[in-house]
Amino acid sequence: MLTQLLFLILGLILLITGANGLVDGASALAKKFKVSDLAIGLTIVAFGTSAPELVVSVFASYQNHQDIVFGNVIGSNNFNLFIILGITGLITPIVVQSSTIWKEIPISFFAIVLTYVLTHQFLVNDQNTLTRVDGLLLLSLFVLFLYYVYKQLKTDPSAVETKAANYSNLKTYSYVIFGLAGLVIGGRLLVTSAVDMATTFGMSEKLIGLTIVAIGTSLPELATSVIAALKKNSDIAMGNIIGSNIFNLFFILATSAVIRPIAYDTVFDMDLYILAGGTLFIFIAMFTGKRKKLDRWEAAILLIGYLGYMVYVISNS
Repeated sequence: MLTQLLFLILGLILLITGANGLVDGASALAKKFKVSDLAIGLTIVAFGTSAPELVVSVFASYQNHQDIVFGNVIGSNNFNLFIILGITGLITPIVVQSSTIWKEIPISFFAIVLTYVLTHQFLVNDQNTLTRVDGLLLLSLFVLFLYYVYKQLKTDPSAVETKAANYSNLKTYSYVIFGLAGLVIGGRLLVTSAVDMATTFGMSEKLIGLTIVAIGTSLPELATSVIAALKKNSDIAMGNIIGSNIFNLFFILATSAVIRPIAYDTVFDMDLYILAGGTLFIFIAMFTGKRKKLDRWEAAILLIGYLGYMVYVISNS
């Protein structure tokens, strides 16, 4: 038991440090090739903060642990929405200036609804499965989303923050190589130890995926949004979360399905309902008043809501 816990913690540490190293190294490498800050922020930084979820879900899909795939993606999205936005909103009320946010929240809601439709065979009598064709559909929508974000950010490049240091070639390539290694090794350790812990304690893979794995892989988003809130940069804090949730459904879940069709257990339905409800709450909270703002008391509701959700998940698992 202690060994499994230590491997799980080690896996999380390797995942997070690997993602940070890869982002720093790849950003520095991109700068050497005269790539713009906008392109770095849109690709490397965005991919880097979601790299832990991607690696864990890919390993889980390859090893045929379907509940960990869905638990990681849906659980990460709920953690992003309720905990990270809740904490960020308590630090400082989130006032959104960028016009892209109010468009991205409906896109995020659409991604949730589409995921629900694709995982429920309404038109054919078959097992609920996210197929490779479904995965390719989600990937095509992800490409369209990237194009949309690119067009939006061209008119508002200040909405992207990048960290691209002038490293030596040795340091740059070392960051990239060791960052990738940390992601791969950390992801493998996290999935293996999580499955072992679930077996040891008689816990479901769903519970492990929705809690330990989801929370652990969402730590980069937490750090990014908290730092943005402390800097009073609400657009980045909100954009990081909404963008990450879209990324998780359109890219990470899609990639996992392309690797291996993923059987969907309808016990995740309630988790998707909660995710959809939280997304609608954010939209209503921010756009019903005179200012596009998430107040502290609304952020507190998000945190309390997540605690209630965790009680539900644990009691039903």
